[in-house]
Amino acid sequence: MSRNPLREALNAGKPTVGTHILSAWPTLVELIGHSRQYDYVEFTAEYAPFTMHDLDNLGRSFELMGMSGMIKIEQTQYTHQAMRAIGSGFQSVLFADIRSVEDAKAAVDAVRAETTMAEGARGRGRLGVGMRRDVGTVRTGGSPAYVDALNEVVIAIMVEKKSCVDDLDAVLSVPGLDMVQFGASDYSMSIGLTGQANHPDVVAAEKKTIEMALKKGLHPRVELRDPSQAAKYLDMGVKHFCIGWDVRILADWWDTKGAEMRGMLGDKPAAPAKAPAKAGNY
Repeated sequence: MSRNPLREALNAGKPTVGTHILSAWPTLVELIGHSRQYDYVEFTAEYAPFTMHDLDNLGRSFELMGMSGMIKIEQTQYTHQAMRAIGSGFQSVLFADIRSVEDAKAAVDAVRAETTMAEGARGRGRLGVGMRRDVGTVRTGGSPAYVDALNEVVIAIMVEKKSCVDDLDAVLSVPGLDMVQFGASDYSMSIGLTGQANHPDVVAAEKKTIEMALKKGLHPRVELRDPSQAAKYLDMGVKHFCIGWDVRILADWWDTKGAEMRGMLGDKPAAPAKAPAKAGNY
């Protein structure tokens, strides 16, 4: 079974840095890996089109570059997408739209093996034996090493709904969770403050989430558009960050460099469409 660099970093108490991609092109993972600056890449599958073959190819690229792969999946696909992503070589799963203790338990169950063996001490799950990439298709499936590897998969959850924040102590007490991330955009919408990520009620909920995670020995993770936004989180004790999105990087470059080139040509461009107020750090 492949080593899990993200799990190794968490176990060692080291800070981690990840980045996001919405494109399923594995060459992007290679470019990120060549920088030697990132512990893992999050494939934000909740928002992106992809096939099962894409997951396998991304799994190969993670292994080639010696990084972990994380997949973000939406609420109706927990078990299916977690199973297929892990089978393709992803070693971390970020579950969106957690609303309750039951949702958090479902997330853990979607990752762990269904076993009563001692190796399954982190929770009895729903995964059986499969003929997938993670076990060499037919080489190590159904072995104790397979159960061990599932126990090492890093489980992260999004805290982004009012009901989750209201019952946060119980949700974060679910055994098997590793990382916790607050989602300001969804949370602001869930409390009727759509687009107001900096509203005091949203900021207070984020602070509560980070402090509660640290109190329970979990690892709060923060998404940032730019490292310049990290200082206040570092002061709170956060040491896990996921920075930048491939689509945002491209959009910013096209906006600024296109205008710069037009200016050099003396060709005044049409005014761009007014973007909505940005929520969160996207």
